[in-house]
Amino acid sequence: MDIVITYVDGNDPAWKKDYEKYTNVPVMEKRFRDWGTLKYLLRGIERKMPFIRNVYLVVSHESQVPEWADRNNLKIVLHKDIIPEECLPTFNANPIEIHLHNIDGLDEEYLFFNDDMYPVGECKPTDFFYEGKPAIGFTKHLLTWGMYKKICLNSDRLARKALGMKSSPFFLRPQHICSPMLKSECKEVYDRMKQQIVSSLTTVREAKNCNQYLYLDYMLYKGTAVKRKISKKHFSVATAGADKICSFIKNPTRCLCCINDVHLSEDKFEEMRDRILSAFDEKFPDKSKFEK
Repeated sequence: MDIVITYVDGNDPAWKKDYEKYTNVPVMEKRFRDWGTLKYLLRGIERKMPFIRNVYLVVSHESQVPEWADRNNLKIVLHKDIIPEECLPTFNANPIEIHLHNIDGLDEEYLFFNDDMYPVGECKPTDFFYEGKPAIGFTKHLLTWGMYKKICLNSDRLARKALGMKSSPFFLRPQHICSPMLKSECKEVYDRMKQQIVSSLTTVREAKNCNQYLYLDYMLYKGTAVKRKISKKHFSVATAGADKICSFIKNPTRCLCCINDVHLSEDKFEEMRDRILSAFDEKFPDKSKFEK
């Protein structure tokens, strides 16, 4: 299986210039702040997921590719390579995630990672695919307070519509961790619902969007995915202190962890970042094949 990682370096001047040109709003630092942890995600993949075939890094501009990246081993994909022109440029994760299955040469089985998700414990292929089917946890929801849950609801409804199912006030929300995908199933629902999908997508995130949960919901309803939780620990830097996060990184009790960013003062951000980087460097001190 392959891994696809979406990545944004919010410090890139070329990217910032385009963001402000096409959105007419200042960059939202929390959403695009670079913690410097990408290399540790890659080291975790090499050390803890030796069964992975290829790793693809999806970015908007060539200038987004870290200078330390070894392109002989880390495959670089630009937005324009996979996303229709009418959806570009985009500063919204949803159009990017929806089109990942268009990556040339991508394996039928792949895992989609955000760059805040890290393998820290020993992983097996069966942690993500069970008898050839994507395996991930799902929860059922009714209330749609906030933009994120509205997008989840949109995705669930579109998956149901693609399968000719009745609508429901309830919707599914997959685990917030890497997403196991079947390329052929993603392509099937995308081709079937292309008009509705593309018309929902916007330059910046809006409540009318759908996201990659469309594919997970579709596969579960169709019977080509199974409900089975992926072993993971979730941290928000708003509520979890550096001690707790760093302790888990060094001595994990789950396969993966997700560290979500929130608004922090610059001093607090720098302190938290430095301590997390130090913990990752202690965990994975050696360069991976993805680094020069």
